[in-house]
Formats: sequence, structure tokens, C-alpha cells
Amino acid sequence: MEATEKQIADWKKKHGEVYKVTVDGKNCYLHKPDRKTLAYVSTAKDNPIRMSELMLNNCWIDGDEEIKTDDALFLGVVQQMGALISIKQAELVKL
Repeated sequence: MEATEKQIADWKKKHGEVYKVTVDGKNCYLHKPDRKTLAYVSTAKDNPIRMSELMLNNCWIDGDEEIKTDDALFLGVVQQMGALISIKQAELVKL
């Protein structure tokens, strides 16, 4: 599945940053997770595969559905999902 420029523009308006992940010729489009999603995903911290499924499903915008059901495709996308989470550097100053 290849998204059009209009679809991508619409997704950016709705979700902010949009990412395309390609694995074995299949594509999916994801957005960054928000705090609510991260909190939900963390409820499955005992099961890393379940955490990955929750993250993928909650960040999923569109794409080839096979990515969600084919283990090899799924694991390929999971390897890239960590890049969706960016953390700003903070500074702590004792006053």
C-alpha cells in the first residue's frame, strides 16, 4: 500500500509527525505515541511482544494489514518502532 501525498498531508494535520515503515515490500504508516498510548503500552511490560502489538496498533494510521498478522513482517516493523519515541534532554539545577 502506497499512500498519496494528499493522504500524508491529511495524516500530518491530524497526527503531527507521520512515519513510513517498509518491510519486505509492505508499508505501514505510523504516528508518534502520546503519553496515554505509552501508559497503555506499559501495562503489558511483562510481555514484550504484547507491548509491541499494543504500540503498533495504537500508532497505526494505515498500511498493509499483513504487517499486523505475519510474524516476520511484524517483527521487522517492531525493530523500527523505538525511533518513534524521542526524549528531550532536560537540565536540573539546584537552587
